Amino acid sequence: MSNHEIDRIPVIVQFEDSPSFTETYGFVGSQGYVFLEGQLILPREAKSDTVFIFMHPATTLNLMPFPAGLAAAGCHVLCCGSRYAKNDTSLIMEKVVIDLGAYVRYAKEELGYKNVVLMGWSGGGSLTLYYQSQALNPTITETPAGDPLDLTTAGLIPADLVVFIAAHIGRAKILSEWIDPSVLDENDPDNREIELDLYNSDNPNQPPYDSAWVTRFRDAQIGRIQKITKRVEATLAELKEKGGLELERPFITHRTMADPRHFDLTLEPNGRKANWCYLGDPETVNVGPVGIARFSTLRAWMSQWSEKSNADGISCAAKIDTPLLLVENQADDATPPSHTREIFKASASTDKTMHVIDGAGHYYKDQPEKLEEAVGQVITWVREKGLID
Repeated sequence: MSNHEIDRIPVIVQFEDSPSFTETYGFVGSQGYVFLEGQLILPREAKSDTVFIFMHPATTLNLMPFPAGLAAAGCHVLCCGSRYAKNDTSLIMEKVVIDLGAYVRYAKEELGYKNVVLMGWSGGGSLTLYYQSQALNPTITETPAGDPLDLTTAGLIPADLVVFIAAHIGRAKILSEWIDPSVLDENDPDNREIELDLYNSDNPNQPPYDSAWVTRFRDAQIGRIQKITKRVEATLAELKEKGGLELERPFITHRTMADPRHFDLTLEPNGRKANWCYLGDPETVNVGPVGIARFSTLRAWMSQWSEKSNADGISCAAKIDTPLLLVENQADDATPPSHTREIFKASASTDKTMHVIDGAGHYYKDQPEKLEEAVGQVITWVREKGLID
């Protein structure tokens, strides 16, 4: 595989936007424009008419190993930050789709690329599938909170190829598998049901877990999500009925990292280590301030975390016939192996391929050979499709 020196070039994408209220902090959300910051990562002395586009709903990926690895191998890479980069408190997935569409258009019309490969890595996997499904057959005209947002007139440009790598089905789905179901009172996270508390030594259910208890645990997780959604919908209705200037409200969701798979490796076995998650010690993450969905607005909950989210990888994959490559990292401690396989099964594409990178972790930390193998799989597949030499 080639080993190019790479250059990093800042990219700014700007377009008009007229939100009904300001949802992001500062200039970006208050002046009638959206400003998106991305980075073009180019291999020196390597031309291409194909660009690999990465986007995560809530963070930037330009410093992650995979984009740089692709560029070092001779590929042109565009990493895209959404309007919610590094702060998903008010994130609306439908608006992230519009942001991604702006980058795809910029890559084609301003940068001159002929072909686009959408790279759905980690949390970007479900976003990529959501985008491609709406680019091929747009149907969404409002957010899950009922706010008008028309993707049918957004002019989204479909990608030529889609890659789903080390990714989960969707933010709402992964939260439903991680949220702590022992919490009985959202306003008092210390009020918990012992038999559902993974971190309570008095809980009689210990690994390896009984299958009936796991089913009860999973049902309780979904039940907690649904209770929060009902409260959110009721609050939105109350604010609308009341009128006035308060259109939105933030709230906290406590304890959102409790997955039996972290402690029982017989549940969806792979190469991950026990008593660990991708953010570190699961108990620390569960009670800490930086857990997923910890801080959210009402509308953001509906769009990205609730059971009514449109960004569901399974349903979106079923609407996409674009050639699809799926790559599972066999020792992933963030995305469960079942997620990749469910996407493969659900995909409507007649041209789909799946690879497993044995022993690879989520971030390829201290695994340069695994990163190179994964990058090689992507390049080989895209080359077979005729998009790169």
